[in-house]
Formats: sequence, C-alpha cells, structure tokens
Amino acid sequence: MPTDRRNRFTLALQRRVGNPVAKLSPFQTLLETTGRKSGEPRRTALGGRRVGNEFWLVSEFGTGSQYIKNIQADRHVRVRLRGKWHTGTAHLLPDDDAAARLKTLPSLNSFGVRTFGTNLLTVRVDLD
Repeated sequence: MPTDRRNRFTLALQRRVGNPVAKLSPFQTLLETTGRKSGEPRRTALGGRRVGNEFWLVSEFGTGSQYIKNIQADRHVRVRLRGKWHTGTAHLLPDDDAAARLKTLPSLNSFGVRTFGTNLLTVRVDLD
C-alpha cells in the first residue's frame, strides 16, 4: 500500500475507532498536550514505557502527528500511567534510533507502530 494511502487509512482508523475506544479504559496510557491553536487539552492514546523518571514513546508519523505539532508549540505535557496523571516536559529526539527504541517498548504497541509508521520519531518525557 503506498505510504500516503497507508497514512490516511491508519489515521482514520485511529481517530474514529482506536483512540475513542482506548480512552474509555481507565488504565490506557494517555498523552495530554495543549492544542496549539485551541489552547484546549488534547488527549492521545498511545504506548510507551516508563524508565525511572522518564517516559519513552515512538510516534508513528513523526512531525506529521498532531500531538507532535502540539509538543513543538508547548513541551509541557501530562502522561496518564496506570490511571495516574504525571506532569512532564516532552523532548523530540530525531537523532535517536526509533526502530531500536521500539525494541525496548511494549511489543504489541511497537508492532503497530512498526507496521503502520512511516516517519518514526522518538519522544522522551521527563516526568516531574
């Protein structure tokens, strides 16, 4: 499937099915950013792993992801882990080997990111 069609398909599936269903689970990991245009909180269901006071994730579409664009405008975020909210500061790490990073993250989410991702980007959130 060409990259552009795959992106559109994946985004539509995530927006209309995946994210709304995942957000209903009280223990789904969520990333909350501030909308760069609206100023409103924006929550995205995602996968990643906490390591000490850091939370690591890999974005499927890199700087094309809306939550990445929001982080570029305001790095202050919140992450919900196991039902508890944590504040933090997000850092985009384009020089990190995102494919290698995925091997250290939960396998089910990493499989989806590898399968559908077209522009992988590592993100580290320093938790307060």
